[in-house]
Amino acid sequence: MSLKILITGSRGFVGGSIGRSAAKMGHEVLGISRATQPPRDWTGKYVTADVVSADLTAIIREFAPDAIFHAAGTASVSASFIAPLDDLRAALLSWSNLLDSVRRSGARPLILFPSSGAIYGRLKSLPVKEDASVQPISPYGFHKAACELIAREYANCFDLRIIVCRLFSLFGEYQRRLLVWELYRQFAGSEDVVWLQGTGAETRDYLYAEDMAAAILLLMNHETQDTASINYRVLNVTSGVETGVLDLANQLGSLVAPKKEIRCRGIERSGDPGRWQGDISSLQALLPNWKPRPFAEGLATCVAGWQK
Repeated sequence: MSLKILITGSRGFVGGSIGRSAAKMGHEVLGISRATQPPRDWTGKYVTADVVSADLTAIIREFAPDAIFHAAGTASVSASFIAPLDDLRAALLSWSNLLDSVRRSGARPLILFPSSGAIYGRLKSLPVKEDASVQPISPYGFHKAACELIAREYANCFDLRIIVCRLFSLFGEYQRRLLVWELYRQFAGSEDVVWLQGTGAETRDYLYAEDMAAAILLLMNHETQDTASINYRVLNVTSGVETGVLDLANQLGSLVAPKKEIRCRGIERSGDPGRWQGDISSLQALLPNWKPRPFAEGLATCVAGWQK
């Protein structure tokens, strides 16, 4: 089934990943971003607008999307400690503005919001289910949690249909930030030693970007066809597999520079939980045919893309 999909923040890593995958599958895509031009490989339609402040009502009415994915906003725990007010504005104002633009438009598309595993904070038991308590330990996590509350407001008070997708640790060849990319740059660089800032015992739940996009598009298809679907749903969208940071570094090293030494500084970073692993049983119940590729396979594909 072909869908009309509107993506805010379409120039970013998450929005771009979903937009490219959607276009390849034959969906009609409209991207919105502040930049005057779309990315060079963007094949869908494109509109320049600041999602924080622009009235998006006319765009929504004219395009009449079946589904909206809100990828505009922030994506950095560390940056949220440096400028928490900027993080709050970018996260809450862009999301609230989109939801109210949909409300004013009179349309009722399916709306998907990329929240984060950061809302769970330090996990006491693994894997974590969606009904676990919300205990963020970073401004970024608090702002994602606040966005989820606003999503419930618009679902309950204005009958909007919203799915909150809690993403954990994404990676892919279009990414140019965060741990996998930073380690790759060290292995590809000239230094003999690759440094991990923590102990290496930390764990994350990694999901390859194309598998994330596949899950999102399958959710869109499923939920737009299910007219009896509930208005508000929360899902962990991740691999469900716990991977150690030192294991990640060793796998990257074997692909890029096997002779380099890996050392750990043992520094605990503010806002970073020790372990992460999401329970994806709810997602798999909805999408029984979706299966993320093994981490090693995704990592090899990602590295090959970077090396090109």
